[in-house]
Amino acid sequence: MIGRDLGEVIGWPKRLGVKVNGDLAAALRASKPDVAVLCTSSSIEAVLSPIQTILRSSVPVVSTTEELTYPSHTHVRQARRIDGWARKAKVAVLATGVNPGFAMDALPIALTAVCERVDRVSVSRVQDARLRRLPFQQKIGAGLTTEQFGRRVREGRVRHVGLTESIAMIADAVGWSLDRITDEIQPKIAAVTIASDFLAVDPGYVCGIIQDGVGYVKRRPVIKLHMEAYLGAPEPYEAIEIEGSPPLSMKIAGGIHGDIATAALVVNSIPKVLTAAPGLRTMRDLPLPSFFPDGEVSRG
Repeated sequence: MIGRDLGEVIGWPKRLGVKVNGDLAAALRASKPDVAVLCTSSSIEAVLSPIQTILRSSVPVVSTTEELTYPSHTHVRQARRIDGWARKAKVAVLATGVNPGFAMDALPIALTAVCERVDRVSVSRVQDARLRRLPFQQKIGAGLTTEQFGRRVREGRVRHVGLTESIAMIADAVGWSLDRITDEIQPKIAAVTIASDFLAVDPGYVCGIIQDGVGYVKRRPVIKLHMEAYLGAPEPYEAIEIEGSPPLSMKIAGGIHGDIATAALVVNSIPKVLTAAPGLRTMRDLPLPSFFPDGEVSRG
């Protein structure tokens, strides 16, 4: 792709006048961007180097790196390094997305604002993976045998990254000190042949993933996150249950389209990041993002 026009690479009907550059530092010098959007890996370790390069140019960052959305529980050392680089560069770094970043953490946290007491938070997310891009379908193991699925889960190649981060974010928001967090994965097995635009799954093969994350306080499960993503899910939805005073129950019929919503959250968070205090930020730190129409964005 190096040297090709960006419009051609993404299948746009016209040229955009921007060429793909294989050297990040050179691309930053040539384009002098107001913000960098980093969408390369789920792993915080994998994005350390490009984030450092971007911050050396004093450019703020919005990323979709799941482990970076709330790293204080699992990646403290890496988070401190990124925070230090960002403060030195006097810009902000944020990782966000639909999940983690909104559906299973920021949204339930916002709902607790009307509660005088919160006893338990439960979030369920069911998605029809046929509507998602091919890399997502591969990440949830669609088309694998159960043996292949189990092996790739053990290797960390099949899983949703982010339940632990979402649980930690919710716990900190409501003031709970967790004893532990569990994250368990099971395959969803196809009962009939089911196909997407990219692949077909026969009966007996894996068509997706079932994943449960639980946060415990004094051995009591107080945060439960349940996610199902598989080809042919008949009734996608998002559901949040808050036990407390008052009790709250919310359901989004049809669910939130993960690919569209992630791109939208990244773009709509840019104005907040440009005016945020320097350092590594989370969705808990920033003012509530909202739809931001096309137009000029000021860094303030």
